[in-house]
Amino acid sequence: MPAKLNPDKARSALRTSAVLSAQTLLVLAMAYVVLWLLGRAWSVIWPVVVALLLTTLTWPVARFLRYRWNWKPALAAAFVTVLFLAVMAGIVVVIAVPVASQSGELSQGVVDGIQRVREWASGPPLNFGDDDITGAFDAAVERIQASAGNIVNYTLTGVNTVLNGVITTVLALFLMFFFLKDGPRFLPWLSKQLPGRLADDVPAVATRSWDTLGAFVRSQAFVGLLDAVFIGLGLWIVGVPLVLPLAVLTFITAFVPIVGALFAGFVAVLIALVTQGWVDALIVLGIIIVVQQLEGNVFQPMVQSRGLGLHAAVVLLAVTLGGGLAGIIGALLAVPVAALVSVVYVYVREQLSDSPPDPEPEVPPEPGPGEEPAASV
Repeated sequence: MPAKLNPDKARSALRTSAVLSAQTLLVLAMAYVVLWLLGRAWSVIWPVVVALLLTTLTWPVARFLRYRWNWKPALAAAFVTVLFLAVMAGIVVVIAVPVASQSGELSQGVVDGIQRVREWASGPPLNFGDDDITGAFDAAVERIQASAGNIVNYTLTGVNTVLNGVITTVLALFLMFFFLKDGPRFLPWLSKQLPGRLADDVPAVATRSWDTLGAFVRSQAFVGLLDAVFIGLGLWIVGVPLVLPLAVLTFITAFVPIVGALFAGFVAVLIALVTQGWVDALIVLGIIIVVQQLEGNVFQPMVQSRGLGLHAAVVLLAVTLGGGLAGIIGALLAVPVAALVSVVYVYVREQLSDSPPDPEPEVPPEPGPGEEPAASV
C-alpha cells in the first residue's frame, strides 16, 4: 500500500515554493528595472565604460610615474593622456590609413571566398545541387554586400553617428584623465559615505572588480598583439595579400574571446583561398590553429597571472548572449560583465558561508585607481 502524503509537509513545501517564486520574481523585476535604466542612460554610461577600459590600459604607466618617480597626480595623468593620444594618432597614421584603403578589397575577398565555397559545395564529392541551397548562398552574399554598402554609406553620411562618436571619445578621454588623477581617492571617499558593513563590502567588491577588469583588458590586448604579429608573419611568408588589414582584424577580434579568433581565422582562410588556392588556404588554417594553441596553452597562462575564473563554455554563452542582445558592443562587453558578476557572486558566497574563505598568499597589493598604495616608495 503506497504511503500517504503528509499534509503538513505538503503545505510547507508549497509555502516554500511560493516564497521562492515570489522572491525570484522580485529579483527579476529589479534586474529588468536596472537594465531599463541602464538603457535609458546609455549615452552617459557608454563613455564611462570606454574610459574605464582605457584607464585599465594606461593606469600601470600612471602608477609608475606617481609612486616610483613621485610625480604629482595631475601631471602624471596629463602626461599619460597625451602619450595615449600620441600613440593612437601614430596608429591611425601608420596602420588605419592603409587598412581603410584596403577595406573594400578585404570585403570583396570575403564575398569571393564565400562564392568559391559555394561553387565547391555544388560539385563533387558533395554535389549540393539543390536550388534552395544555391538560393540561400546567393541571398547570403547579396545580404553581406548590401550590409557592407549600408555600413559604408551610413558611416560616410551619418553626421549624427560621427558626431556622437566624437562626443563619446572626447568624454571618455576627459573621464580617463580624471580617473587617472583622482581614482585612488574614490574608494576612501565612498567608504565614508556608506553606512554599516556596506562601507567595507562595496570597496572590497570594487577593488576585486577593478583587478579582474584590468587583468582581462591588459592580457587580451597583449595576447591579441602576439596573435596579430605571429599570424601576420605567417600570412606574409605564405604570400597572402592584405596582411596588414588581417593582422589588425586579428588584434581587434581578440577582445571577443573564442568567437573573435574564429571569425578572424575564417576571414584569413577565405582571403587565402581566393587569392592563393586550396593549398595555401590549408597552410593558413594550420598557422592559425598553431597560433591559437600557443595562445591558449602558453601565452594566456604566462600573461594573465590572475584568471577570470570563468569556464570556456560560460565565456562562449556570454559572448553569444551579449552579441544577441547588443550586437558588437554586447559581444565586446559580455566577458568583462560576466567576470564582474562572478566576482560579486564569489564575494557574496564568501560572506554567507559558515567557514572562512581560503587564505590567499601574502602578495603586496598593487595600488589601483580605487586604492592608495600600502606604503610610499
